[in-house]
Parts: sequence; C-alpha cells; structure tokens
Amino acid sequence: MLTKEKIKTTIDALPEDFTIEDIIEKLIFLDKIEQGLNDVKNEKVYTTKEAKKDLADG
Repeated sequence: MLTKEKIKTTIDALPEDFTIEDIIEKLIFLDKIEQGLNDVKNEKVYTTKEAKKDLADG
C-alpha cells in the first residue's frame, strides 16, 4: 500500500515544473512496484521454472 510519505517523496523528486501526466505516471509506477513487492511477500509469484513451463504449454 502506498503511504503519504512515499507519495510526498515521489513528488519532491520531481522537477520544479511538471505536468499532471508526469505525477500520475510516477504514482502509477510507484503503485505497481508496491503491488509487486506485496506479491513477493505473499508468495504470489512464479519461479523461473514455472514460468517457462507455462509459456511452453501455451
């Protein structure tokens, strides 16, 4: 889950002039990272072997 602190840090890292699209893009990216880390924590990931098998099975 995103926190206010992470969002503030992301906004502070932007250049002085930015567009709404810039901030939305950064926040979506940050959220995707958080989701990925949460998936790893909850073991909702595939091993390389499992992924290769799924791709081979089509």
